[in-house]
Amino acid sequence: MTDSVLASADLEQRLRAIGEERYHIHHVFHHLLHGGRLSKGQVQAWALNRYYYQASIPAKDATILARLPSPALRREWRRRIVDHDGDGTAPGGVERWLALTDGLGLDRGYVTSLEGLLPGTRYAVDAYVHFVRERSLLEAVASSLTEMFSPNIISQRVAGMLRNYDFVDARTLAYFTPRLTQAPQDVAFALAYVTREARTRAEQDQVLAALRFKCDLLWAQLDALHHAYVSPGLPPPGAFRP
Repeated sequence: MTDSVLASADLEQRLRAIGEERYHIHHVFHHLLHGGRLSKGQVQAWALNRYYYQASIPAKDATILARLPSPALRREWRRRIVDHDGDGTAPGGVERWLALTDGLGLDRGYVTSLEGLLPGTRYAVDAYVHFVRERSLLEAVASSLTEMFSPNIISQRVAGMLRNYDFVDARTLAYFTPRLTQAPQDVAFALAYVTREARTRAEQDQVLAALRFKCDLLWAQLDALHHAYVSPGLPPPGAFRP
């Protein structure tokens, strides 16, 4: 591999190419979800398991916040925590996700207890939190860049689910609308940070590897869901059963 440093535009192009190849919008489970080919119970399983990921994001972001070296950087990253935890007057993303699980007929106490969680979900999400805590700050920030690709998947998800499932409505899916504006703002900061701070080719390769790791982690969560609830349809002991 060449040791030459990539120009910022070339690094961004390579980051976006990772999403084109690896982002979980391409996973068969999402094609089933968006296409209306899942039962209500299978959609419930997706929402219940995804809750653990959503609920872990503020903890992940708090870890990054504590590592940022300046007030300006910390102020910018703190906004992400407010987006997910709320500010005490308006609900954040975690609360809006619970509105989704409520709307799907899941007991909120059961969802937040994590009792029905798939082991694969737990391992994947915990691996993400561990990665952000243990790897370099540059890698931790780079791992958030899957948000570059999220507006597209959100648009597909909302349109497809509203069109194909009579058990969801716009209020049930209210989590997703703010993310269409929040995610691009988050990306602008994180992308500027990694293209500025990755000064050597080795650091740039770490940035690329961090984004691949995050894409693989999201893919693994859907692998677990597909195996447990679609094919062969074998939920492990203790996991949610529709």
